[in-house]
Amino acid sequence: MQANLEVLEGLVRRLDISVPMNQFETEVQSRLKRLARNVKMDGFRPGKAPLSAVARQHGPGVRQEVLGETLQMRFGEAVQAHQLKIAGYPRFEPKAGQADAAEMTFSASFEVYPDVRIDDLSSGKISRPVVNLTDADVAKTLEVLQKQRRTFEPADRAAIEGDLVRFDYQGTVDGAAFEGGKGEDFAAVIGEGRLLKDFEQSLTGLKAGDSKGFDLTFPAEYAARELAGKQAHFEVQVKDVQAPVLPPVDAEFAKALGVEDGDVEKLKAEVKSNLEREAKRRVQTKLKEQAMELLLRKSTLDLPQSLVAMETERLMKMTEADMQSRGVQTMKLSADMFTGQAERRVRLGLILAEIVQAHKLVAQPEQIRSLIQEQAQSYEEPEQVVQWYYQSPERMQEIESLALEENVVAWVEGQAQVEDMTTSFEELMGRA
Repeated sequence: MQANLEVLEGLVRRLDISVPMNQFETEVQSRLKRLARNVKMDGFRPGKAPLSAVARQHGPGVRQEVLGETLQMRFGEAVQAHQLKIAGYPRFEPKAGQADAAEMTFSASFEVYPDVRIDDLSSGKISRPVVNLTDADVAKTLEVLQKQRRTFEPADRAAIEGDLVRFDYQGTVDGAAFEGGKGEDFAAVIGEGRLLKDFEQSLTGLKAGDSKGFDLTFPAEYAARELAGKQAHFEVQVKDVQAPVLPPVDAEFAKALGVEDGDVEKLKAEVKSNLEREAKRRVQTKLKEQAMELLLRKSTLDLPQSLVAMETERLMKMTEADMQSRGVQTMKLSADMFTGQAERRVRLGLILAEIVQAHKLVAQPEQIRSLIQEQAQSYEEPEQVVQWYYQSPERMQEIESLALEENVVAWVEGQAQVEDMTTSFEELMGRA
């Protein structure tokens, strides 16, 4: 078999592959005969149609099928002979002027994987957050849980932040009413951001029975584009002000959060354990972000455009599926919207694969098990979640990918300069 290799621009290669036409025609006829034994055609009983009729109706499809399989087989043999690492899929094109040739020659154009060069990382710097959880962090989390289970009771005073205010409102722009600008018995908690900030501030200080008029300007990025950037006038009539009442952190509260015996200390211990897991995840995320950025800066490689195109398509389909699942009307998406992200993902994928192979950073079974158990701790029945992971090769592959990323991050930490930075839990979570 002839399979000449040409090196074209960048990562592009081309192989010329010859297909003997006598073997090709023999296989086509063989398949048509097998097909004729059972094929259903108008005017004939099943399996009784003449071969010539079967060939007229099904011949083009069978020929295309045989040609595709033959090209793929011979391409695979040529790739193996030249010891090539193929990126993406080949594109086959027939050579011109081969009408009656004993052999048909096809050109297969494709890309190969690039060489990845990673420079010395010793000058790179990584900041590693070090967090010591305190009783105050646990108390803040308990307060959040209390607020989630709060009730409201009437308050004979002016509204303040945190109060539930029920009111009627009427809005106008340039003296005219607008869609969504009128409401009755509308209720919102001041400070939760359901209303525009200026609207919330205008409600603050009003009591049940109070009325007030005020102007505000809609933000330039307001969702209703016809109102964006415009000034409106509102009239409000407050009907009711209710103050929040937090449940006490007691046995009933603990039971409501899953502590069967109502032990408040157990509840606090569980909260702290959850915070520790969350802090660990956040630290790992920050280390990973820095490690990946360092690798991108220190690595040199050509990007296979076929892989970028495949990743772009994948990201676009994922976005469309996510929009549909959330009931968002699918907008026309352009590949250009995802090209930058796709290029970054492909580049990182190639870099990580090179490091894993070069330094044998394979994921160990005990490491995978530990990651699965860590993921499962957030659920009520951890062992069932563990079994759920092990029952699916796809889910196991996701965990293995996480393990490999962890190994690469650890390797980068061993090469770079890592500085421990004392950080509060609030800072780590981006709330400080």
